[in-house]
Amino acid sequence: MIETTLTVRTDAPIGTISPRLYGHFAEHLGRCCYGGLWVGTKSHIPNYGGFRADVVDALKALPVPLLRWPGGCYADHYHWRDGIGAPDIRPTRLGMSCGLQVEDDNSLGTHEFLALCRMLGAEPYLAGNVGSGSPQELCDWLEYCNSSVNTTLVRERRANGSAQPFAVPLWGVGNENWGCGGNYDVVDYAREYRRYATMLRHVDAKAELVACGFNDEWNIEFLKTNARHLGLVDHFSIHCYWIKGGPETEFSEEQYYTLLAEAQATEDLVIRTAGYLQQVPDGKRIGIALDEWGVWHPEARPWGPDNAIHREPITYEQAGTLRDALATAIALEGFHRQCQVLTLANLAQIVNVLHAPVMTEGESMWVTPTYYALQLHTPHIGQTALPVDITHSVSAGAGDSSIHAVSATASRHEGGTAITLVNRHYDQPASIRFTAAGSHVTQALLLTADDPRDGNSAQHPDRVKPRPLPVQADGTGHWQVDLPAHSLATVVLAD
Repeated sequence: MIETTLTVRTDAPIGTISPRLYGHFAEHLGRCCYGGLWVGTKSHIPNYGGFRADVVDALKALPVPLLRWPGGCYADHYHWRDGIGAPDIRPTRLGMSCGLQVEDDNSLGTHEFLALCRMLGAEPYLAGNVGSGSPQELCDWLEYCNSSVNTTLVRERRANGSAQPFAVPLWGVGNENWGCGGNYDVVDYAREYRRYATMLRHVDAKAELVACGFNDEWNIEFLKTNARHLGLVDHFSIHCYWIKGGPETEFSEEQYYTLLAEAQATEDLVIRTAGYLQQVPDGKRIGIALDEWGVWHPEARPWGPDNAIHREPITYEQAGTLRDALATAIALEGFHRQCQVLTLANLAQIVNVLHAPVMTEGESMWVTPTYYALQLHTPHIGQTALPVDITHSVSAGAGDSSIHAVSATASRHEGGTAITLVNRHYDQPASIRFTAAGSHVTQALLLTADDPRDGNSAQHPDRVKPRPLPVQADGTGHWQVDLPAHSLATVVLAD
């Protein structure tokens, strides 16, 4: 039994955990949007205006504070006018993303997506087309969505059923333009960004604009090229996929720890990027948008480590296990610690594709362990992040994959404290004694399984799900819990 002692510190609050750090990503890729979110109004599957009712209900309970659409790589092929107006007159286009070509009838367009956001209570984040579009096209989309001036575009929006502006707050100026978004050189993209952003600001000065970042070299050069125009940048996008952890389910103990260490290293990317942004002159604050993150297993990609085991055809679908949920929780610890510089984050992707919390197959719908990992963090959303000191612990894993066996994140809310604990150890339970303000427990839930390879399925939708966790008071402000190997738990305390 591992013995660990933790202290939640109230003397040095970190900052507010923005709901935007719990955002999601819906790309027109595989069965994410079509078949996952959208089935159409004529489907025999129960739906809300074309969106699967069971999926919408599950996402509302998650929750989903922020949703990015329509890409990803798809964004730089997407022309927004194809997705407005009467569905029967919308063109069918060749939809393209990540090398996958699909027939897109555009039945899921701007009005439908924004209706979904309203149902979910999500802020919309639209990714604009730089690769095959133009500044005018993106300006027109912004005007169509956000303007109240009586222009032709606004009258068209009203005729299409939306009398009031959508007030979309976040606009991405392209996506991965160093690669699928046009294979730009950084200086060329930086200048294009400047041109797009200048024109967009004229249309809606309040729109928050997201620039496309990449690696250290790209990011430094982008900031240098636009040094006199960084007032045009509100958020700077970076992506982080975990690809070194081996197969989705048949992984070894070493690969188990490799994935968890990779998830932990996501924070290092944020810290490094923040260092470049802190050098921005004149006190301009640019937030970091980690608008694609999560695990990408080799079964779902023809590139990268272990890609020889990929499935054909590539559908970008993969199994979700308890290990993926633990990796998610570890990443969220870093998000909380970096909440003063990390302004938004979007898990890739929301249904069926990559690190999805929700899966569908025909009429069946189930949620993955990652769904529950996110849901267990709900008490932290919008609250004040607090440091957690590990005063006694042991390590797990070996070499570059060595990590603390037990880790935690905590937050303070009005009248209480929440703490989420992760026992990362592959096969050893942990006895955890922690100090945190509170007089009694209002909620304590544990997520674990017999094996970290376990997940849910259409046949076994409840194999991995939370259950109550006993918590013992160990003196005033002192608490004790026992966590099984490979598990996570959230304890909510009231003063």
